[in-house]
Amino acid sequence: MKLITHNMLTSKCLKGVVTGYPLAINATYVKVTEVGFDPEFIGRVIPKLDWEVLWVAADSIGHSEGLPKTLEPKFEENEEFLKKAHRVLLEVEVEEGHLTCPESGRQFPISKGIPNMLLNEAEVQ
Repeated sequence: MKLITHNMLTSKCLKGVVTGYPLAINATYVKVTEVGFDPEFIGRVIPKLDWEVLWVAADSIGHSEGLPKTLEPKFEENEEFLKKAHRVLLEVEVEEGHLTCPESGRQFPISKGIPNMLLNEAEVQ
């Protein structure tokens, strides 16, 4: 699971859960795979993300080094920043572990890079 995906996941469909965001990451295996750098794509994606959540997620798996905790003004003009953001968004991937709902504590397994967000019938609102 790439951190760009994590930034958009929620467990809001669980009974009794109002927000279900952000999901905490507990990674047991993280891999980094080089991906071609596209500064325009990264520049368009960043404003759509919750940057603070991204930073916390990256930090929780040991990949926040060099990333600012808050989004810098005119970030799209800073190629060094865009490369660091690119790395954490598209190259770092949680292969094994689980996500935890901040409200219910429900854990969702991550296996082979895919988070299993399926709910049991009794868990659905």
